[in-house]
Amino acid sequence: MDSVDLAISGLNRRRFLVGLGAVGSAALLGGCATSASSGPAKQTAGAVTIQSNLSATQAKAAIEALAKGFSAKGGATATVNTVASETFRTQLPSYLVSAVPPDTYTWYPGSILQGYARKGLLLDVGDVWQTMTNYSDAFRQLSGDGAGHLVFVPATYYWWGMFYRKSNFTKWGVTPPSNWAEFVTLCQTLKSKGVSPIGMGAGGDTPWTASGWFDYLNIRINGAQFHRDLLAGRGRFDDPKVVKVFERWKEVLPYFDPSGTAVAFQDATTSLLQGRTGMMLIGTFFADAAPKDALEDIDFFQFPIIDPSVPVAEEAPTDGFFASSKTGHLQATKDWLKYVATAEAQELYIKNSSGTVLPTHPDAKDTGTPLVIKGRKMLADAKDLTQFFNRDSSDALQPTADAALIRFIQHPEQLTSILADWQTAAQKVWSS
Repeated sequence: MDSVDLAISGLNRRRFLVGLGAVGSAALLGGCATSASSGPAKQTAGAVTIQSNLSATQAKAAIEALAKGFSAKGGATATVNTVASETFRTQLPSYLVSAVPPDTYTWYPGSILQGYARKGLLLDVGDVWQTMTNYSDAFRQLSGDGAGHLVFVPATYYWWGMFYRKSNFTKWGVTPPSNWAEFVTLCQTLKSKGVSPIGMGAGGDTPWTASGWFDYLNIRINGAQFHRDLLAGRGRFDDPKVVKVFERWKEVLPYFDPSGTAVAFQDATTSLLQGRTGMMLIGTFFADAAPKDALEDIDFFQFPIIDPSVPVAEEAPTDGFFASSKTGHLQATKDWLKYVATAEAQELYIKNSSGTVLPTHPDAKDTGTPLVIKGRKMLADAKDLTQFFNRDSSDALQPTADAALIRFIQHPEQLTSILADWQTAAQKVWSS
């Protein structure tokens, strides 16, 4: 099996499970039609509704192609309703408790889904998983509600990295670094050439991108398990080990784009492509905001190693679908979920997207581009995998991180009070 055809089963299952398995070790069983609730709504005619946050042009085209592919099979049909991602995040609780909720949703697994499942709002999809027998145990664990039910169907996953434009690096006469010292030197060189070395895009409605820097610095310095424990409330944000994360971050703060906390990541992507910034730590979803003809000029390097004694971990967030326990199209919704779990559907999605995500089905092929081959290999070589700040913690904890990290970038001299305030805010979330 070559690197193009490697699937998730090609990773070391034990360490992948550790990386993804924040849901705990409860047995995930198939069974009842819905999670604990009053049962599904009365069955109604019409298409399965897909509430989607995939609003970027290419991602929107991909989910619509998926719905069209499902409908073309005959029988049930599906329609897509797309809203901006941050609107989706805000409205999701309202969607789920409405009298006639959308049937199924694009989103991600983790603590937020477990919370909705405990309230009886999510469909138990254990019987859907009975058709997914070749999926890895890691994805199965990730898709659970922590109480023995499966409530999520994973479809794609992706990686984070330091992305840059190859032609710009060539023009500037620089090469990717292999460690932190070389990274700092690269930043110094770019700044001397009049380029803002590091773009961010933590302004507007995407302040959460700053969490990528916290995640990576923490897993590089303190390791993935410390990171997960911290985000789960088994640690403190004012711990001296966390202070070390920010002290290291201070070394490169002078090289960040001054507008990094004022513009959203889509605008930061434009700055990167136009050469106003040199590189950006971001997930491959940023490619949905980039012209497709520019993707061949995009490359990335692994977030620099800081302490070689710390096992290398990478961020590998997973996306997919869940459904309302009150769906009025129970069988059609399950048919949709079975479809998106197939290799055929995932390849169709990838073909119509920017092509920078990886399929979760072990037999589905990715685009096989050099960028994707490189990203897949980086994840396969990692000793551990994490998701992302709010996925490894909760959506409720993300605003505490946004406030702390933006304040740090703007006022690093206030670090002690920033971390104290972050711990206080986080403690309120954990105790609620």
